[in-house]
Amino acid sequence: GNPANDLVEIINQNRTAQKLERLNDNPGLGCMALQYVELCKGNCSGNSAVNCKPPTDDFTEVFAPNCGVELPTIGTITGHIVGCQSKYTEPSLAFANVLVKDKKSLSVLRNKSHSEVGVGLIGFHKGPFFWCVLFSNGGTNSSFVLEDRGEGLKQKKGCYSGSAFPCNAGHRSAMLFNYIITFSYLFISLLNQI
Repeated sequence: GNPANDLVEIINQNRTAQKLERLNDNPGLGCMALQYVELCKGNCSGNSAVNCKPPTDDFTEVFAPNCGVELPTIGTITGHIVGCQSKYTEPSLAFANVLVKDKKSLSVLRNKSHSEVGVGLIGFHKGPFFWCVLFSNGGTNSSFVLEDRGEGLKQKKGCYSGSAFPCNAGHRSAMLFNYIITFSYLFISLLNQI
């Protein structure tokens, strides 16, 4: 039920189809991707582009502390792709229509120096839905490590890949709630007729 994880799988399928290595899904990097797009709210243009470039220092001074990423483990970010849309889009459509829509982003996706990936996504009330993919060349389990294995982190909104926490701003949870309400209404109506 986490669309950020689904997008990581789509990214890896695309890479392996090109005979490139699969990328390790890093939750610390994913959380930092979520922090990146949270900072960019209000900067979505009509063509799914995000006009926002946080200062490089924000990765170590803002994103990492907000996520609980241990500072000595912060590795090199080897690339990023950011996109937005007026409403939620399923991961496969977000991949093709929002994130990887030109040669530049396809080149970033297929860069051979990447070894890790993290995806963050968030939707804003009466605003656009943002996706961010961060890539790193860090070693598995040694870069972007979350303190206490991520258990101390409480992200209040949005989703990020590799997370053990439930996605609390994804489209599916809203759909589930609508289904529960609908079935409850039907059940009550049925009971009233008995």
